[in-house]
Amino acid sequence: MELIGYGNPGRQDDGLGPAFAARIAARNLPGITVSTSYQLTVDHALKIADATEVVFVDALMRSETPFRFAQIAAAASPELSSHSLTPGSVLALAATLYGAQPRAHVLGISGQAFSEVGEGLSAAAEKNLGLAEAFFLEWFEDADRAEERARRAHA
Repeated sequence: MELIGYGNPGRQDDGLGPAFAARIAARNLPGITVSTSYQLTVDHALKIADATEVVFVDALMRSETPFRFAQIAAAASPELSSHSLTPGSVLALAATLYGAQPRAHVLGISGQAFSEVGEGLSAAAEKNLGLAEAFFLEWFEDADRAEERARRAHA
């Protein structure tokens, strides 16, 4: 599994994606490769080309929930720019360029402070980060067990 946390830690809660990635990386979970970036670019299509599953993690603005987690598919047509891509566009590029079709999810973590320049998360973002991490660890454990059960059934 490839986990990509992206956002700008120099813009307060916009750094939720990299903060989440750092927490997961510190756990050294087997089967997860963790990376961080300021934004998604065409280079990420190659990064996920060999993955069977990918989770994109970013800050979420103006949300009533602490986090959102959803499965996504490749965008119908990738919108390319020199600035950044969406997770769906990265998936579409990986499919077009490398024939890759990993299962993909987006985890958006709610933040409140985005307008000021400065490092550090708001108290609300820290709380939501903890809730998202607990959810992810439970989801990962369940997904890992489901894959193990499938391997044993086919052995």
